[in-house]
Amino acid sequence: MKKLFLLIGAPGSGKTTDAEKIVERNSDFAHYSTGNLLRDEVASGSELGKKIDSFVSKGLLCPLDIVLDTIVKAINSSDKDVILIDGFPRSVEQMHSLEEILNRESDIELVAVFEIVVSEETARERVLGRARGADDNVEVFNNRMKVYLEPLAEIEKFYEEKNILHKIDGERTIPEIVDELEQIIKSKI
Repeated sequence: MKKLFLLIGAPGSGKTTDAEKIVERNSDFAHYSTGNLLRDEVASGSELGKKIDSFVSKGLLCPLDIVLDTIVKAINSSDKDVILIDGFPRSVEQMHSLEEILNRESDIELVAVFEIVVSEETARERVLGRARGADDNVEVFNNRMKVYLEPLAEIEKFYEEKNILHKIDGERTIPEIVDELEQIIKSKI
């Protein structure tokens, strides 16, 4: 049975970096960043990549079917039993669709959802300071924050009721955050 851990957080919260560090320490874990999976497809120049780019370049969410297909494909093709996915779910619709898939897929268990909590100011400074791509500018950042914050209360409530939401203080150093995440993950597997 594959154990699934989700990391959500504002743009610039550090969720991808945190997950990468955990996997560096634990070779039997796999990590997939929703954003990186989608960016890789854009970089490939494929028709799907062009379609994805038409959304992400404006800070908008990709259509649900594209994102879910990408994630399920990554989980099912992984040779690891502990899977970390960051940047998902980003909407209530994504959350419910994932729940439907998990109810059908008896070999995948959602064990925990980690919310990496940072202030909007910290998130803005990190995103604009990294300038990773065309989507790292003030206007797109503001759109991405709005898209992140709008469904957040409902997503938090859903996973709190399932008793699997863990809020992690993302304002600390990377090693402190990674240590806490790793400790929780190992206690659950």
